[in-house]
Amino acid sequence: MFHTLLIANRGEIACRIARTARALGCRVVAVYSEADAGAAHVALADVAVPIGGASPADSYLRGDRIIAAAQATGAQAIHPGYGFLSENPEFVEEVTAAGLVFVGPSAPAIRAMGLKDAAKRLMAEAGVPVVPGYHGPEQDPAFLAAQAEALGYPVLIKAVAGGGGKGMRQVARAADFATALEGARAEARGAFGNDAVLIEKFVASPRHIEVQVFGDGSRALHLFERDCSLQRRHQKVIEEAPAPGMTSEMRAAMGQAAVRAAEAIGYSGAGTVEFIVDGSDGLRPDRFWFMEMNTRLQVEHPVTELVTGVDLVEWQLRVAAGEPLPCAQADLRLTGHAFEARLYAEDVPAGFLPATGRIGHLAFPDGVRADSGVRSGDVISPHYDPMIAKLIVHGPTRDIARLRLVSALRQTQVAGTVTNLGFLAALASHDGFAAGQVDTGLIARDLAQLVTLPEPAPQVLAQAALALTGLDRPGGPQRGFTLWAPLEQALVLRVGPDELPLRLRVLGPDHVTVILPEAEVQAERSAGHWRFDGQPAAPQHLEVDRVTVFAGQAVAVARVDPLDRAAAQGAGSALVVAPMPGRVVAVFAKPGRRVAAGDRLALLEAMKMEHTLCAARDGQVAEVLVEAGAQVEAGAALIRLEEEET
Repeated sequence: MFHTLLIANRGEIACRIARTARALGCRVVAVYSEADAGAAHVALADVAVPIGGASPADSYLRGDRIIAAAQATGAQAIHPGYGFLSENPEFVEEVTAAGLVFVGPSAPAIRAMGLKDAAKRLMAEAGVPVVPGYHGPEQDPAFLAAQAEALGYPVLIKAVAGGGGKGMRQVARAADFATALEGARAEARGAFGNDAVLIEKFVASPRHIEVQVFGDGSRALHLFERDCSLQRRHQKVIEEAPAPGMTSEMRAAMGQAAVRAAEAIGYSGAGTVEFIVDGSDGLRPDRFWFMEMNTRLQVEHPVTELVTGVDLVEWQLRVAAGEPLPCAQADLRLTGHAFEARLYAEDVPAGFLPATGRIGHLAFPDGVRADSGVRSGDVISPHYDPMIAKLIVHGPTRDIARLRLVSALRQTQVAGTVTNLGFLAALASHDGFAAGQVDTGLIARDLAQLVTLPEPAPQVLAQAALALTGLDRPGGPQRGFTLWAPLEQALVLRVGPDELPLRLRVLGPDHVTVILPEAEVQAERSAGHWRFDGQPAAPQHLEVDRVTVFAGQAVAVARVDPLDRAAAQGAGSALVVAPMPGRVVAVFAKPGRRVAAGDRLALLEAMKMEHTLCAARDGQVAEVLVEAGAQVEAGAALIRLEEEET
């Protein structure tokens, strides 16, 4: 086993690898960017080395600096985690040339699976079923259109170097093919520097089921499957193991195909073979096809760990250190059911926009595995993925595990930034999901239902009002008053986009009536504890003029200062502003040009995603205030429209 390991990553995966490495007796070396100097993964390490600026291109993608850090600290091996350099074959070769061990597959294995078209040809030769389609080198638009016609619509256009849904378009009819092809190529060119595509038959009721494989360079085994069908815009949201409705016959067929795929390229370490499955008639062994292989540890690997009892990172380190596979296929058993939900800082009502900001408070319930790379007080940076944590639960049955997931999501406390917690809880409670009726279109079909959160209860709003006025604390503002009539004050709260006027009638130091537009709540304190209409106060986190009440869902409530209202009016819909810090990729607006509501005006790249900024109304462009390539802060004015005539 290695005595010193460098982790070439950040965030929750760096923390997760560090814990296993230290449990094995390894000394841990972290690397960090300027933005991560005080990050959790740095605090966990024995030694930490700065490697450059906040941008990944200036730090976590600088293989030369990472290798130099390993050599300077006496590290014997480098674990890449996932993302960044984890699937970069040139980096693997540079690590090996420096006399270090790369914890992962060989460079040839990564190259073999790096391009979707070549990988599918290789898999077909190895006897692994692949989706019908064209995976060849010819890229003439007319030729590709003919291939789509021959396959029969609907079809998928997919970037050969793609990932995360970028460079992918579903096409339902021939008339739309040319436009879709142009869009897919442009997106692929910008994301991967490669605009080549492949054409595949679209599976009508698709499920995304992947198999965890592990190899030692000569032989491989599988650790069963995970279902990753709950996706939004091709991004996984909740994963589970085993897959709902899986049969022993189907599991054996998929497992054998995945092992053939791994052994065909001499795979070493942890990897995932992803399959697209036609779930329209149950799970059948003749209805699954190879999609791609991820030659690294997956984000969702913890669900496999919980149902198999295997620490995959420990296996990675042991095999990289020269040990054979720790067990045989027959030794592995599935036990119970596990779910993982990805908790992100994102504004769900605004279309799942990634969010930034300081996390004022972060707490997870007992009995839940929470893999996180941030702590209370940390800042969600615009330079990286906005993941806060992965919540992983296990139970003896799928239904018990799912109920534990719902409970874990409702008890998790995050304050200081918006999150997708409410959306995740709604998804975990969805009737179709509860019944195991999962496919990749579930979220899109029921999106309106899933993003519509229940209105905060009057008791929750009353608790927020007391917290924001200080009336809930001993010796609060009501102390010292002796009046012939109750003391009363007006207050305006902001809950999401809405403003809520209310009045507080102080009847004594332990009794306040909160008068809302449609309800009255009696707040009473007994033995030092507040109750609202008899219900005990929920946990809360207060920061100056904002309080978050954790009552089944996190309800963030701010106190409105009337003097700030006029300033908040701003220029209204005349200004197009950056919703978050990022880089302006393109500007489509030109001064003097007429635009209609919904027209694309600019493209902003932030947190590994591209966001289209559109006109809020019809009008004429007065000024373009930014150029492509510029870095902008949240709220920065980008484009101004002419004022509307009144």
